[in-house]
Amino acid sequence: MTERSALVGVDTGGTFTDFVVIDGDDIRVHKVLSTPDSPDRAIVQGLRELGVLDRMHALVHGSTVATNAVLERKGVRAGLITTSGFRDVLEIGRQTRPKLYDLRVTREEPLVPRDRRVEVIERLDERGGVMTPLDAESVTRAVQAMVDSGVRSVAVCLLFSFANPAHEEAVAAAARAAGLHVSASFEVLPEFREYERTSTVVLNAYVGPLMDRYLARLEEALPDGLPLRIMQSNGGSISAATARREAARTLLSGPAAGVVGAAFVGGASGFSQTITFDMGGTSTDVALIDGAVGETTDGQIGGHPTRLPTIDIHTVGAGGGSIAWFDLGGALRVGPRSAGADPGPTAYGRGGVEPTVTDANVVLGRLIPDNFLGGTMTLDVDAARAAVETIADRLGGSVEEAALGIIRIANANMEAAIRVISVERGHDPRLFSLVAFGGAGPLHACELAAALRIPRVLAPATPGVLSALGMLAADVLKDYVRTVMVDAADAISIIEPAFAELAATGESDLAAEGIAPDLIRIERLLDLRYVGQSYELVIPYTGNFDAAIKDFHAAHERRFGYSDPAERVQVVNVRVKARGVATPPRIARQPVLDPRPATSALTLPAVFGVNGAAIRHDTPIYDRATLEPGHYIDGPAIVTQYDTTLVVPPGWRATNDEVGNLVIQG
Repeated sequence: MTERSALVGVDTGGTFTDFVVIDGDDIRVHKVLSTPDSPDRAIVQGLRELGVLDRMHALVHGSTVATNAVLERKGVRAGLITTSGFRDVLEIGRQTRPKLYDLRVTREEPLVPRDRRVEVIERLDERGGVMTPLDAESVTRAVQAMVDSGVRSVAVCLLFSFANPAHEEAVAAAARAAGLHVSASFEVLPEFREYERTSTVVLNAYVGPLMDRYLARLEEALPDGLPLRIMQSNGGSISAATARREAARTLLSGPAAGVVGAAFVGGASGFSQTITFDMGGTSTDVALIDGAVGETTDGQIGGHPTRLPTIDIHTVGAGGGSIAWFDLGGALRVGPRSAGADPGPTAYGRGGVEPTVTDANVVLGRLIPDNFLGGTMTLDVDAARAAVETIADRLGGSVEEAALGIIRIANANMEAAIRVISVERGHDPRLFSLVAFGGAGPLHACELAAALRIPRVLAPATPGVLSALGMLAADVLKDYVRTVMVDAADAISIIEPAFAELAATGESDLAAEGIAPDLIRIERLLDLRYVGQSYELVIPYTGNFDAAIKDFHAAHERRFGYSDPAERVQVVNVRVKARGVATPPRIARQPVLDPRPATSALTLPAVFGVNGAAIRHDTPIYDRATLEPGHYIDGPAIVTQYDTTLVVPPGWRATNDEVGNLVIQG
């Protein structure tokens, strides 16, 4: 019988599906082109090419099935059952205007249109007391209306069901009895704020059957009995069975894994304050780590709010496949439309004809045509030049100048994203290091760091597959919440029993997923705010309530610039994180020898922007596999490896550290 010794992380991206295999002390990486029509095909193909399909003892997977379904509005036909009078919550939303001065702004249409939103007669008060009993006939009519309209999946969200789920349980049971897939808010998100709770449950209903079907198909293709774990948006993994029920928890699974991976490798090199820069084929994801990974419960996906805990990630449509185009005013734009995996950038030779960021990098000589993906894929330079030439003709300049223009615009889009998660939230980028990963991140990182005055860039040993590595470093993580809405003076007698009950549930759920008791950690948190405020801050709770209140005042001062210790504080929610501690991959350390220059394999021309001009440099090309701790490289230089290419601009130096990460400073 074949020994199952391999642990595998798989990240499905817009262009490539990435693999990291840990087999004893051996770590291997692999990439295959994604198959968007059926992502499991690329996964099985990659596992077979790696020869580990029958040797895995566990697989951790970051899926884009739910993400893409929402962004492309290709989820299932879903419906909503809610309390009488609240049918239009999804459309009323909040009185917020993301584009305050845009007179032609249009809102995202709800995922469930009005004709598939029905009401039942019932009403609870804010503490869960019954004001109007649940009317059984209205429930029967609502379920029948769902069946008649061809709905496959139903979201059930009744007013104040987080305080008393009895009515919602009855409606959910009736819908399930009718053969419908059901997402009920008391199961998905038992938390106050009607609009966000409804939106979250609708998201779960919209993508749930798709994820259920996809994971069932993937499990069927994998060896019997293989543990399959799915990465969540909160930076932890859950079982495939849980992901099939609560698909909304996977909406940002791939990007979240990248942040976990960046924290892991950044910590290995001694950096605890980092900005993560994950540039893939379709989008760029950025996050800020200030000693710990940041989290939010005010997330959005495709314009639809979700209150499920999520790593605080900001995403823009800028990636290697982002297409350059001219708007109606004649200005050059890049993204958010992408060439994706099929046909992909023009240089891939798969039928693409529009100029992309990747094509611009090929024209500039920053991607080596015969050394892409370790030589397993050859780039078509002539096709890339022809595509970028369409931009150059319109601008009236050279092809190289047009390519630099494409890069500058893509960089500007990504620079703005980094400002959102740093400067706009009171953080000085000059105090952080930029961790560059994704297939295209190391190509652009130094230029971005220079624009933002970030002092150093960290390029991990395997940047192109860091999200897949992050999945193997991630803990098993489950989140629980209960709304209590009580003044601080009266809180202790209420929050302690709530914590105890949620913790017991968490321990039980982790034990059911096979986590040993000695690996379970319970983290307690409080959502606090001043009385009268609309939004709260999440504060860790160690059992000392007075200390938590002091921490809240200090956090309020940091976040908003003021605090008022004399003001009454309100406890809104109690939260529990049940964590099953994972054994992270082992990173080998080697002693750093005396600093010495690395030896380049060859020299090729590459173009860099200097004072706005396109300047051609004879640029040494280095093979990263030959670098040892202490080796340094002075720019301009290009470092190639299987999963990405690193560009070191003129005036920068890259140094290989003891764990194989490149630390680049200008």
